[in-house]
Amino acid sequence: MQKAPDLIICEHCDTVYRRRHLARGEVAQCVNCGAVLERHQWLGIDAQFALIVAAFIVFVIANVSPIVTLGFSGMMADTTLWGAAIAMWNDGAQIVAALTALTLFFFPLVQIVLFGWVLMYARHGVRAPGFGLAMSTLVRIKPWSMIEVFMLGVLVAVVKAHTYFDVIPGTGVWAFGFLTILITVFASHDPRNLWDVTKEVRR
Repeated sequence: MQKAPDLIICEHCDTVYRRRHLARGEVAQCVNCGAVLERHQWLGIDAQFALIVAAFIVFVIANVSPIVTLGFSGMMADTTLWGAAIAMWNDGAQIVAALTALTLFFFPLVQIVLFGWVLMYARHGVRAPGFGLAMSTLVRIKPWSMIEVFMLGVLVAVVKAHTYFDVIPGTGVWAFGFLTILITVFASHDPRNLWDVTKEVRR
């Protein structure tokens, strides 16, 4: 989407609109093609940076803590996300293991780190080194971060497994649940706004 100081151009159909102030919860949409033009930003840059730091901490906890503990005939076994991915790899499901690692670890981690990088500089009103590449990468990898889908799958698996095993949700699954909430809150913001609130600094 290209913007002038008081104009917005739809990135899908090139329709031009005069920009207006959005109230909380409002989303500006193109009347021609329905694409989202702009969202109201109800969190400031500092609040967004605090949110992404919290997301990084929760992400680490989610990946090092057991997701679930299964009990059967007095025996208990638990595993982390990485433990499950390695087990799938060793059982011959390499493609599923690789997709699990990519969509639940690498892509979310890259997303969090890049957001933290651009927001750390945006707090001072300047664009981070590699700002354009970072923003472009964030747009490209966003659809591949599937923690919300993972949480839905875990809930279904826990309900079904409870029929045959003693199921105890671990710290990891609670951390993934909290991370899903943080990501949902963060996803309600339009990162393209960072182009407007930051300035290029010649180095």
